[in-house]
Amino acid sequence: MTEFLIQHCIKNPSNVHDPAVRTAYGNLAGLVGIVCNLLLCAAKLLAGLLSGSIAITADAVNNLSDASSSIVTLVGFKLASQPADAEHPYGHARFEYLAGLTVSVLILLIGFELGQTSLDKILHPQPVDFGLAAGAILVLSILVKLWMAAFNRKVGHRIGSDTLIATATDSRNDVISTGAVLAASVLGLATGLPLDGWMGLAVAVFIFISGIGLVKDTVDPLLGQAPSEELTQYIARKVLSYPGVLGTHDLMVHDYGPGQRFASVHVEMDAGADVMKCHDIIDNIERDFHDQDNIHLVIHFDPIVTGDAETDSIHAWVRRTLVRIDPALSMHDFRMVAGPTHTNLIFDVMVPHHFPMTDDQLRAAIQQALDADKEHQNTKYYTVITVDHSYAPFHTDAAPSM
Repeated sequence: MTEFLIQHCIKNPSNVHDPAVRTAYGNLAGLVGIVCNLLLCAAKLLAGLLSGSIAITADAVNNLSDASSSIVTLVGFKLASQPADAEHPYGHARFEYLAGLTVSVLILLIGFELGQTSLDKILHPQPVDFGLAAGAILVLSILVKLWMAAFNRKVGHRIGSDTLIATATDSRNDVISTGAVLAASVLGLATGLPLDGWMGLAVAVFIFISGIGLVKDTVDPLLGQAPSEELTQYIARKVLSYPGVLGTHDLMVHDYGPGQRFASVHVEMDAGADVMKCHDIIDNIERDFHDQDNIHLVIHFDPIVTGDAETDSIHAWVRRTLVRIDPALSMHDFRMVAGPTHTNLIFDVMVPHHFPMTDDQLRAAIQQALDADKEHQNTKYYTVITVDHSYAPFHTDAAPSM
């Protein structure tokens, strides 16, 4: 059913990087959500009125709010598809994140309201007249919501949409809540115990906890979430695949919404190579990332001295020293400046987040470790260290850097 809708409602459905295709997926998901939830709301309201069950009626209100969430999804994808303008040069794709956050907040409100209603039902229990018709409606609702959860999850993963993944989670919550209402109704009918309010309260707590997790998931990209290890390693491997590239470092990725990622990275190349050829290679890399990965990549060119035996030897020695201090440390932009009495070793050290040393403590530890090395005491070495704090915490130097 899902593939049938996709193939018949979306043009070029495989081209998920196209903003128009993403919007079409979002519109389809929103319309499916509105239609299904309105029908389920009407059916459950009828079942709630016939049985007198507050839990079934609350579940109907939950479906009505889900229809509102689907409207939010539609509006979010519509606003996110607007092109960039003078006031928003990076586009409007983050509207999709805002739509996901709105859906998450609505889930929290539903949990809170359902909890209040259930507490009142616990304190003032009323008989429930649960019949075959109400049971059939609840079973049908469970089946529909199972399909909606699978539908939204599949579409959400296909286009990388946190909004639709949040909607899928909400549909899963509805399956659990409706199943709990059905179980409570059947047990209450069999035992005569007033379980309606208690089951409604349990469902409310579950929905509220789930909503908190969804709020976190949708807020993270708005605050500037670190890029994934998969993405950073992919960028590093792809950059290194081009001829003349010796290493990469200082990767930064800015997410302005699905399909609107901007990145910058330093690329190390031989200082003795032809500058125009290096520039041409960098242009090709930037163009390929834009055309093939929809990533706006800007590359900073670092010329590196290679082929000098002394420089290579000292560079390897310093790198081994860093590994002994902490394997998570990496180094780049290494240079040597020799003088009559000492040699300056100039380089940058990349440290991960939550590194236990301060910058000054790290500089002192490196200098002390180099001073204590017995193999290199013929020359006095002083370090001039710039400490970099990673904006991509999972990314390390992809190749030995000078």
